[in-house]
Amino acid sequence: MNILITGGAGYIGTALTPMLLQRGYNVTIVDNLLFGGDPIIPFFRYPNITFKKGDIRNKDFMKETTRNKDVIIHLAAVVGYPACRKNPELAESVNMGATKLLSSLVSKDQLILFGSTGSNYGNVEEVCTEETPLNPLSLYGQTKTYSEDYLLNHNTTLAFRFATAFGVAPRLRLDLLINDFTYRAVSQGYMVVYESHFMRTFIHVHDIALSWLFAIDNADTMQNDVFNVGSDSLNYSKKEICDLIAEKTGAYFHFADIGRDADKRNYVVSYEKIKKLGFNTTITVEEGIDELVKASNAIVFKTPYTNV
Repeated sequence: MNILITGGAGYIGTALTPMLLQRGYNVTIVDNLLFGGDPIIPFFRYPNITFKKGDIRNKDFMKETTRNKDVIIHLAAVVGYPACRKNPELAESVNMGATKLLSSLVSKDQLILFGSTGSNYGNVEEVCTEETPLNPLSLYGQTKTYSEDYLLNHNTTLAFRFATAFGVAPRLRLDLLINDFTYRAVSQGYMVVYESHFMRTFIHVHDIALSWLFAIDNADTMQNDVFNVGSDSLNYSKKEICDLIAEKTGAYFHFADIGRDADKRNYVVSYEKIKKLGFNTTITVEEGIDELVKASNAIVFKTPYTNV
């Protein structure tokens, strides 16, 4: 099987790629290496890896790159509301424009696995299922909602709305809530938290990678549909996450009564649909915090928030 991963040098891509290579798939990574290429160096020991540096908005480049690929795992994006807010034109160009370009270059015989997000739901009082109306509050959520809908209506597509990722990967992101809070707890010892009652749902980056393997294995029954991907046991309030981190680090979290979080997502998600097919997560929030504490104690991140 020939697999293309757009954004393969990123947080999820660097967790997923070795799993695919170990299965014997022929894997092509496309990335512009905005954050460097060190995380993918170990992959070159595999004879079935190909790397192409380029811009996914370039039609000629992508036309050649997508040729003869059985599966395209589309991860490349300007990710997260802070990065999209910082450069909205780039976010729209990459997240929507490049996705439409990819759609136009791929045949119905090629399967697109699209990395979408629970941010599409926004601020919802009831438990979110795949049928819940989408109401994205951020530009990031809006671009993902648009691209998800576009691909499902134009291509053979399977879309996964992921919970908020956490945990250690070769290319670590520290703008994600659990990763961010743990890093600050270790490096600063304190943090002010606004709207601590807001609910979020989480999934370890390793389990995100496993979900893509699950998608490949079950593509015939899952394609042309959308699934929430996470675990019902990983719905937490921000305060509950802070309490877990404080137990493991001794850090002090001040829960402010005055002030607002710029990220207004507040929702609980059901993962029953994909669970019924046999997918379950394997790593708890507590285990993820443990590994993040170790990493934060061991490594000095010179520019921890470069993508924000």
